[in-house]
Amino acid sequence: MAESGGRRIGVAVDFSECSKKALSWAIDNVVRDGDHLILITIAHDMNYEEGEMQLWETVGSPFIPLSEFSDAAVMKKYAVKPDAETLDIVNTAARKKTVTVVIKIYWGDPREKICAAAEQIPLSSLVMGNRGLGGLKRMIMGSVSNHVVNNVACPVTVVKAHT
Repeated sequence: MAESGGRRIGVAVDFSECSKKALSWAIDNVVRDGDHLILITIAHDMNYEEGEMQLWETVGSPFIPLSEFSDAAVMKKYAVKPDAETLDIVNTAARKKTVTVVIKIYWGDPREKICAAAEQIPLSSLVMGNRGLGGLKRMIMGSVSNHVVNNVACPVTVVKAHT
């Protein structure tokens, strides 16, 4: 177990209702003063004309501080658009608790990139939502949360979309 301060708590976010629920749950139940809250998001668009972006495709973006990822102009260059509710959740957490909030962006298959993030950062624990796909869709598409739970070394908490 990590020492009481400085844990790296990752939350996979895609700005859906489910990921906002997981983010709120993590802040209420896992994050403590002194922790680093690391939002991990997988972007869909990759601008290959910029050399830096090609490098980031493999290792993800640098850690982007809350003040910058709250700025739409900064986030536009990463092809990520955090919604107002997600920003409100993390800004409130940063005010109420002594936590460092950053976001790290990856490009590619969410299953693979979330697993890579857990290892590369490395995370003390990971919280993610579960879209609650039906059995057939899950069988065809594969469950991201199921893949991550079975392939990362750190503890993973899956917050169900519908309770």
